[in-house]
Amino acid sequence: MTKQSESEAAQARFGIRRMRPRDPLELFRASSPLELFFDLSFVVAVSLASGQLHLFEIEGHVGQGVTAYLLTFFGIWWAWMNFTWFASAFDTDDWPYRALVLVQMGGVIVLAVGATPAMARADYWIMIWGYVIMRLAMVAQWVRASRSAPELRGTAIRYAVGIATVQVLWLCFPLAPGGPSPGLFVLLACAELLVPVIAERKRMTPWHPGHIAERYGLFTLIVLGESVLAATSTLSSALEDHVHVAGIIEIGIGGFVMAACMWWLYFSGDIAQHLSSLRRALPFGYGHYAIFASAGAFSAGIAVILGLETGETRLGPVAAAATLTVPVAVYVFGVWILILRHCLSGVRTVILPIGALGIAACALVPMPLIAAAVVMLLLVVVVESSGVRVAAGRDGADS
Repeated sequence: MTKQSESEAAQARFGIRRMRPRDPLELFRASSPLELFFDLSFVVAVSLASGQLHLFEIEGHVGQGVTAYLLTFFGIWWAWMNFTWFASAFDTDDWPYRALVLVQMGGVIVLAVGATPAMARADYWIMIWGYVIMRLAMVAQWVRASRSAPELRGTAIRYAVGIATVQVLWLCFPLAPGGPSPGLFVLLACAELLVPVIAERKRMTPWHPGHIAERYGLFTLIVLGESVLAATSTLSSALEDHVHVAGIIEIGIGGFVMAACMWWLYFSGDIAQHLSSLRRALPFGYGHYAIFASAGAFSAGIAVILGLETGETRLGPVAAAATLTVPVAVYVFGVWILILRHCLSGVRTVILPIGALGIAACALVPMPLIAAAVVMLLLVVVVESSGVRVAAGRDGADS
């Protein structure tokens, strides 16, 4: 027996598998229970971030709130995204892998706790420590992959070194002269974004396109679901006061229709076949920051419009409406450019971005929520009339 065989036999006795790359063409590849559990830990972080955004907006500090929200949401999204692509390529589901993922989930909890002080008073220490905990667990996963997959050793080592280096910089972020600034945050975020570009340049990790598309769809559901829950809780609390009942019911109906249409549009096209190359996969992965963040901001916008109805916000009607219509417009544009643009043809290709502009402009008209909901319904009709969803379903059944 060779030394390598003896090592693998010893690992097997302790319940450890060799972290070999998974088959990117594996049939019926679905999200694992651990991945779904991991996703749920992010619900709290998204909820707290959108809740703080709402507080900023009702006080009239929209610019400050949006900036703080986008910075905070980057940490949530990027940590989730990195794990998702790694798991698609190297998920072994043995106990060391599970243990490291649970450590990452612990980091998510710390990050979620730190989201409130980070947004409320620019105190990033707790959030950064939670983020670093998640990222260092990811470094350990890449080190393990480098030892188990010689053909991808260079890629795995570049990931490990790149991630570890950026974490040192994040720990220095609150200590920057003059305090942490959005500009410095953006520079460090760009450093994070460059790590996969550099690491995957010579040899790509074998992610599973269908699995990646499913994972992004599931996280979209989680963010939309959190928004629906937050909006429902806000509406329920308002109805208990037995005032402005008609206006509150209108907001509830309009908000639900918009959420339903957001879900409908996202799941109308099949993007998996377009994710086989790094040139297409990176824009898809990175572009979802806009989709996830705007979906998370949706509930804050609903709450602001409700506050306008009940007199609990300092914003005027147009500004309050824009806190809802602009995020939804960004969401629609993101879904179009990342998914539906590849599926639609003819004049329908340009109707969605025009519709996104129309949704944003609904802030300027009377009854903006209802107007935006009507535009969303029309966009769903356009997509359904194209037959894209039926074709995607047929292709999936045939495969």
